[in-house]
Amino acid sequence: MHLVFGWIPFSVGDLLYTLAIVYCLRWLVLHRKRIITSPKSWCIDVLAAVSIGYFSFHILWAFNYYRLPLHTSLNLKKEYTTEALISTTDFLIAKTNTLHLSLTSNDSIKVEMPYTKKELLGLTPQGYQMLSKKYPHLAYESKSLKRSIYSLPLTYMGFSGYLNPFTNEAQIDGLIPKFKYPTTASHEIAHQLGYAAENEANFIGCLATIHHDDVYFNYSGYAFALRHCLNELYKRDKAQYDLFVSKINKGILKNYKEVHEFWKAYQNPTEPLFKSTYNNFLKANNQSDGMKSYSYVVALLVNYFDTIEE
Repeated sequence: MHLVFGWIPFSVGDLLYTLAIVYCLRWLVLHRKRIITSPKSWCIDVLAAVSIGYFSFHILWAFNYYRLPLHTSLNLKKEYTTEALISTTDFLIAKTNTLHLSLTSNDSIKVEMPYTKKELLGLTPQGYQMLSKKYPHLAYESKSLKRSIYSLPLTYMGFSGYLNPFTNEAQIDGLIPKFKYPTTASHEIAHQLGYAAENEANFIGCLATIHHDDVYFNYSGYAFALRHCLNELYKRDKAQYDLFVSKINKGILKNYKEVHEFWKAYQNPTEPLFKSTYNNFLKANNQSDGMKSYSYVVALLVNYFDTIEE
């Protein structure tokens, strides 16, 4: 799929979705009378179409939901202690603060990406080139990373990107802040490589950015890892969380605030419905914790950084 669609500059998958929606609406209008005159035949036609789509979805990509867990293949522990979380968070604060100061020379200024969004997409695969030196199976050969033509609807639904399972194109929400582009694009590439679980894609995307040879990507990756660890620390030890937040450069917090305010501006009553639908979709595809699986990236991060610190 990378070879077939990757070279095309626009999102073929989004276009196919558009055509499919138009065709389905047209078919429903033309065959609306059959619901009454021939309901059995009408239902068979609908179920046949859905079955073909579901079969194609699994054959082309969705069997990845049943692959060996990443922590097993990387020989990482699945569980972690609060003490280990605190140690990793402390390490990430120091690392992120250092990167932030190297880019701004002022602890109160947020980092501004010096690239266009198109340039960020072009630079993202380089992180996987570096990462593949350590993990050859994470090599990203044929590029297919594109801005979605449905960026506005994606934003209102609360998603920063998605993988089209039928064309295997990584789709990025073109409206999200540039600060989030490196980790979001790297996350979607991880899906392209066959890592279906959200926590695993988050972890691999983080590794790709921190192994990148561009310091702006490194900053985005470490800030991403730090935010996840802070969120988990808040649940486990509020006092320690407050202490650690006070150690973070104000400019880093401004980058976090920028992302928060972006999503807040697009909040709407339908967003929870889309999130709930996707949550049930994940549960139906071998991810029993649904969207909560996103938080499990912390276990991978803590145990990974614990091994490299040793």
